[in-house]
Amino acid sequence: MTEPAATGPLSDIKVVELGSFIAGPYCGQLLADMGADLVKFEDPGKGDPMRQWGFAKKDGASVWWPVIGRNKKCVTVDLRKKQGQDILRRLVKDADVLLENFRPGTLEKWGLTIEALHAMNPKLIVARVSGFGQYGPYSAKAGFAAVSEAMGGMRTINGYPDRLPTRTGLSIGDTLAGLYTAYGIVAALHQRDRDGRGQVVDVGLTDAILAAIEGVISEYSVTGHVRGRTGLTSPGFAPSNIYPTLDGHHIVIGANADTIFGRLVEAMGMAELKTDPRFARHGARGQPDNQAEIDRIIGDWTSTKPRDELLKLLDAASVPAGGVNDAAAVAADPHFRARDMIVEVDTAEFGRMLMQGIVPKLTRTPGAIRWAGAGLGEHNDEVLAAVGYSADEIARLKADDVI
Repeated sequence: MTEPAATGPLSDIKVVELGSFIAGPYCGQLLADMGADLVKFEDPGKGDPMRQWGFAKKDGASVWWPVIGRNKKCVTVDLRKKQGQDILRRLVKDADVLLENFRPGTLEKWGLTIEALHAMNPKLIVARVSGFGQYGPYSAKAGFAAVSEAMGGMRTINGYPDRLPTRTGLSIGDTLAGLYTAYGIVAALHQRDRDGRGQVVDVGLTDAILAAIEGVISEYSVTGHVRGRTGLTSPGFAPSNIYPTLDGHHIVIGANADTIFGRLVEAMGMAELKTDPRFARHGARGQPDNQAEIDRIIGDWTSTKPRDELLKLLDAASVPAGGVNDAAAVAADPHFRARDMIVEVDTAEFGRMLMQGIVPKLTRTPGAIRWAGAGLGEHNDEVLAAVGYSADEIARLKADDVI
């Protein structure tokens, strides 16, 4: 296939992506969305498990792969063989970033220590994503997002107090780790512009969870409070909840600031609540009994009107509110379409399909979805030829099951 020329702020950056599943490949997706020339290594005959993962599939094929694999040149290389490691070395010599999410020690086992990598390419940034980071007592442990979310303190605050802790519905530990790794890579690229030297970006999934859990640790440190599960509410912040509507939907209303609360109760036709001592101030509304009562009052009111009427009324009053959307509603939302956050992309397997767009939006050098996730080994010949392999050498590598 002939891909469109790369554009975007990272179009001069060459990335080699190793590893599989979500965290590392999601980081790679973010970099490639911004134009990075990214080559993804996969096992011959198998590929990244993301080619099969996902809840809903079509004819056994993952509809997630076209998203997480987009804008990537895909090659199949057996890195357990010396010839495969030699291919990696050739690409690394001219790369800006090596991105991997193996268990710590895997690269070293192949002789690709950080010292060896920087001897080949002193400017190389080596981004390493793992369950627990490259050092520390747990560094050698296997780790998945579910484990990191539990150990990092996120799962214990998800759900209802009388039930088991729940997940968020997404592999949020992987996504956060991918985001922080991309952030680290961009920071390391900026530093390299200053001193010409590469470095290691080390992100553990547990690190990413800890970085995102707001004031949970500080609350415990200073007050001894251990935050637990509170269901739909955030204790002390009211009203901020999900409320039912007349037509069987639900909406979220966030009106815990005093001025916004005033606008809300005026829109409800209950302006007297602004001066009710139970609700007049943020601190009072956050008291457990008062919070429960104001949520009951608002829920009784929202239950008398259909969703769209409520949202129109609340928008007019400048009260933050929105529907609780499922995938179908998100896909049809005109705002998301207008911002290119829901886009149609051509795919080889599924024809035109919807997927999420690119964040952030840059005004001068925006990213782009140049192609959906490529076929297994689709770019073998192109990538190997670009680093000096002849047609005969490529044929021998295929015959030896190296690629």
